[in-house]
Formats: sequence, C-alpha cells, structure tokens
Amino acid sequence: MHPMVNIAVRAARSAGNIMVRYLDRLDNINIESKGRNDFVSDVDRMAEQEIIQTLRKAYPNHAIIGEETGSHAGQDDYEWIIDPLDGTTNYLHGFPQFAISIALRHRNRLEAGVIYDPLRQELFTAHRGGGAQLDGRRIRVSARRDLHGALIGTGFPFKAQRHFDAYLDMFRAVSQQAADLRRAGAAALDLAYVAAGRLDGFWEIGLQPWDMAAGALLIKEAGGIVGDFKGGEDYLRSGNIVCGSPKVFKGLLQAVNANATPELLK
Repeated sequence: MHPMVNIAVRAARSAGNIMVRYLDRLDNINIESKGRNDFVSDVDRMAEQEIIQTLRKAYPNHAIIGEETGSHAGQDDYEWIIDPLDGTTNYLHGFPQFAISIALRHRNRLEAGVIYDPLRQELFTAHRGGGAQLDGRRIRVSARRDLHGALIGTGFPFKAQRHFDAYLDMFRAVSQQAADLRRAGAAALDLAYVAAGRLDGFWEIGLQPWDMAAGALLIKEAGGIVGDFKGGEDYLRSGNIVCGSPKVFKGLLQAVNANATPELLK
C-alpha cells in the first residue's frame, strides 16, 4: 500500500474506533447545530482531532482542511481533506450508514483517498495510478450499459433548499429510466459504493470538498467518471456532482443537466 495511504488508513481506523466506542452512549453526546439540518457532535470533533494528530505526526508540513476545524496551514504543496464523520445525522440516530473520508491533494490533483466504514469494517482505498481497492481487493465500477435497470444513489439538498424544485425534477427524470434510487445519507460512502459497483451512479447538489474528494478518486481509479453538472471537472468547487460507470454517467448527466437551473450550471 502507498505510504501516504497507509497513514490515512491508520488515522481512519483510529477515528472509527472512537465512533464505535460512543455508539451505545449517544444520549450523553453533546450535539450542536451548525445550521439548518446540519449538526456537529463531540464525536465529530474527537474523530477529527485524532485524524489530524495522526497526519501531523507523519507529515508535519502538510496542510489540512477539516470539516469541523477548518484550515490548518502547511509548508508545502500537500493538503489533506478530511470528513471525520460523514453521515452525522445517521450516526446520532443510530442509523448504521456513516463513514470517515480522508483524501490527499497535491497541487490541486487528488493523490490518495480512504473511506472507512467502522461498523462493517470495510476499507476503501485508492492512490492515483494505482487503482482502487476494498479491503485490499481490486474493485471496478459496474458494467451496466445505460440507466435502464441501474441502481442510482442520491442525496436531498437539505442544506440548499432553494434547489429543491430542480432536484425533484432531476429525481423524476432519473427515476423514469433507472430501476430504483437510494438515499442513504452518507455521500462519501455512496461514492465508495459507486467505485465498488454496488451503485451504478450517483448525483447530489451542494456537497463540500471533504464529502467528495476521496470518493471521486476511488471512482476514477475504479474506471468510472466524475463530473459537475456540465460534465466538467469543477465539482469540488461547485459542490454539484454526477458520477458513475462510463455509460451510466452519460445518461445520468443528461437527465441531471436537462433539469439544472442556471445557478447549478455555473
């Protein structure tokens, strides 16, 4: 395994241990609201601190962007992008769909990605040019040829409700072609599932870089395509993402793009 992936795996497993330890003590966890339908808990903060300490010990000069603690400056061109607990709302309800996401970017190019599901103990890893793995076994996106019969993942734009009407139009257009849709509430894990072929494609509005970075690299290294709503590479900035196996991506992008507002295509 790539040395930087190894360090990210170590950090993710340590954070996962914290999450599992507190699962049977959810009533005692301090929870705060960061905004409408957006929560942070002591577990998010502890997990992020654990990840940062592990990364800093190995790479003290690397910059870090964390969902909860923001930017930590570095002295070179490497930058870690961390979501310590993707699916916080699921976690706080005991709903078993959440994960840790850690990505490494070098000069704006994604180099490494790790997504870890601590309940299932499933570890998704990738590094640029080295393929994508699940628990050390090579994974590939699905071989489905189009949207017909496809299982598609998505997420409601609950933090950007001004886009809800456009989203519902997208949902309708995709559901008329696909076999079914899933909304599980942890985007990083959904992206990992696309890379592993469990989902044929995925789209969502209004994500953050830490939701997408590791999963985007996994999908690309597994042979898939990732884009914004115009089909370009600007999804980390726009927060709007479409991805899937190559032929599913084409049909999914058409359905999403045709129903996107001008604001979503910026």
